[in-house]
Amino acid sequence: MNTNGVVTVVQARVGSTRLPGKVLMSLGGLTVLERLVERARASALAGTIVVATTTEQADDEIEALCRRTGVACVRGHPTDLLDRHQEVAERFAARHVVKIPSDCPLIDPMEIDRVLECYLDGRGRLDYVSNLHPGTQPDGSDVEVFSRDALEVAWLEAGAAHEREHTTPYFWDQPGRFRTANVRRRDGRDLSRSHRVVLDYAEDYRVIRAVFDALYPADPCFSIDDIVYFLDAHPEIAQINEAYRGVNWYRHHLGALRTVGAGDTREVAGSL
Repeated sequence: MNTNGVVTVVQARVGSTRLPGKVLMSLGGLTVLERLVERARASALAGTIVVATTTEQADDEIEALCRRTGVACVRGHPTDLLDRHQEVAERFAARHVVKIPSDCPLIDPMEIDRVLECYLDGRGRLDYVSNLHPGTQPDGSDVEVFSRDALEVAWLEAGAAHEREHTTPYFWDQPGRFRTANVRRRDGRDLSRSHRVVLDYAEDYRVIRAVFDALYPADPCFSIDDIVYFLDAHPEIAQINEAYRGVNWYRHHLGALRTVGAGDTREVAGSL
C-alpha cells in the first residue's frame, strides 16, 4: 500500500491543565511522548512522524527532546490545533494527515494501520476516517485520518473555538458535508466506556504504567486486545481510574456539537 504523503501528527504540550507535564512523565525509562512515538513508528503505514507542539516557552523542553531523539518537531499556536496541523501539512507536503493525541501513549500500531487501510483503500473517495465516531475501542486508542484537501477547507472555514481546538469536529459533526467512515472493533464489542488507558489524570498514569510494565517486556508492540485482556484479568488495576470512564471533552461542548449527545460523555464522578 502506498504511504507516500502520509504524515502522522502527534500533538503534545507541557501545559496540560489536568495533569501538567504528563508527556514528560516516565514510562519504562523513557518519557510518555517517546513511548508514543516509538509505538507510532511501529506502524507500517504511519509515514513521517511529526510532533506538533506550541510556541510557548514551556514547550522548549519538548522541542529539545525531539531534537535529541531525532523526531521532527513543529511549533505553532497554543490552542488552535487545526492551525498547528495545517502548519505541519504545509511543511511536510502531506497529502494525508493522521492525528494522534499525546494522551494516548499506549496507541496500538496495528490500530493505526487498520484506520489508515480503510482510508487509503478508499482511493480518494473518503475525506475522513477514524475509530471514534462512534468509538468502540478503549479510551486512549484514538486514530483519525483526513485528507490535505479536507484539512484546508476546515482550516479556512471552521470558526467555533471547539472546532479549532479539537482539530476534527468540522469533519465529523456535519453529516453529508464530508465523506467519512468509521472503523469499529472486529468483535462487535463497545469498550469505549468500560476500558480506559487515556492519560488525563494521575489515576490514568497509574493504570497506564501498570499496563506498560506488565506487557512491554514480552512484546513492545502489545495490542489493544492485550491491554483489554490484562485489565479484565486485573480488575484491581482497572478500577484505579474507574471514576473517569466515559469522561471526555464532549461534555464541555454539548450545546455546540450536532452529532454528539449527553449519552456520549459524562461528568467526573462527584463533580458539580
